[in-house]
Amino acid sequence: MKYLIGIDGGGTKTKCVITDFHLNPLFETTGGPSNFLMQGTDKVAETILGLIIKCVNNLQIQFSDIAAIVLGTTGGGRRSDAEDLEKAFTHLAAHKKIALNIFRVESDARIALEGAFSGKPGSILIAGTGSIMFGKDKEGNIYRVGGFGRFIGDEGSGFKLGQKGLSAVAKEYDGRAGKTLITDLLREKFNIDSPENLITAIYRNNFDIASVAPLVIDAAEKKDKAAQQIIESETDELILHIDSMKKKLNEKKMFVAFIGSLITNDNFYSFRFREKIMQKFDDVIIKEPENPPEIGAVLMAKQLAAQ
Repeated sequence: MKYLIGIDGGGTKTKCVITDFHLNPLFETTGGPSNFLMQGTDKVAETILGLIIKCVNNLQIQFSDIAAIVLGTTGGGRRSDAEDLEKAFTHLAAHKKIALNIFRVESDARIALEGAFSGKPGSILIAGTGSIMFGKDKEGNIYRVGGFGRFIGDEGSGFKLGQKGLSAVAKEYDGRAGKTLITDLLREKFNIDSPENLITAIYRNNFDIASVAPLVIDAAEKKDKAAQQIIESETDELILHIDSMKKKLNEKKMFVAFIGSLITNDNFYSFRFREKIMQKFDDVIIKEPENPPEIGAVLMAKQLAAQ
């Protein structure tokens, strides 16, 4: 009997599942972070191999029984970076005298897309700390919108909400703009109460800018003008993502699944965004993901094994 392994690599936790060729999960386990751009390829390779060894030991099988393994993680969408991790993993496995058939690194968004629609056509919009949209047409072509990172992209993300919220606070401190509730919420939650404290937090203490996003959403719900302007601007940006993907896919109806706490949780931001979708589009249908990303990785592993 042959097996497949799918791995969803996250910044704080990595999920791993081993299945049969009918995609029935046989064992699931978790490990530490596997963002190799942050952790390094050698450390992530050790984490991934450890998860695979757990699967093999639990099912009492041989490594050769695993037909293919796919890891989806941040940075995996750039082939040159993905190959660096693949090489590090292959080297580690060889050093430990472990022979594996196929090991492939893909982006976390790619496996999420495959999982959300069980390999069928569709699109996903991810809006968490960052933002990106992926789509797949009937011919199997893959399209991408956004994902340019916090410096020149990530519109509609938690980072952008937080960044703009902190900018509104800075303007209030200076008198360049009126009072905003975000300032009060920032003081209450993070004890940031002056320009000096704000600058120190951002530029010396590595403050998590995306952590301000919930404060912006809270302030907007309480009718704070500056916060509501931010919500309007960033939901408009996500609408542009959808509009662009619609043109790329060129289908009569576009199915989209949401991923990321900003737009999957019930909050003022997600409500406003969904409201705008209904107002602008009559051919965009929001669907719940059919499977988690790790099953999407298994689907891709099955495709590789069949080649």
